Amino acid sequence: MPRMQTENFGDGDMTWLGSAHGLRNARTEVLDVSAFTAATHYPDGYIKSGTPVAIVDNKVVPYDAASGAGAAILAGFLLTDQRVVGTADFGVPVIDHGRVKTANLPVSGFTAPAAANNKTTIVFV
Repeated sequence: MPRMQTENFGDGDMTWLGSAHGLRNARTEVLDVSAFTAATHYPDGYIKSGTPVAIVDNKVVPYDAASGAGAAILAGFLLTDQRVVGTADFGVPVIDHGRVKTANLPVSGFTAPAAANNKTTIVFV
């Protein structure tokens, strides 16, 4: 009998979404797995829905307002939980417009960026 694996997954905690606007228009980007740290970004094996991200060298990396580089420019938020297996980069849905409840994001201390560092049309509530 071949080896089989059962996996259960869902959309994750999407209470950070302030509206359904933009959900059907999430764009697909490639996530740079090496830019995320297991202990910090996915201790349970998943990068959580609502994680703020930036685009550096055409790949999704964690948004870091303090970096002073490309990662300091908000590109959007991961729409759904993303299971990380191995080190291969993979496609992810990124939402870059709609409403976001910052208090419900899966990261602590998120502050909406200034217009110069925001490549989204997100309304922060």
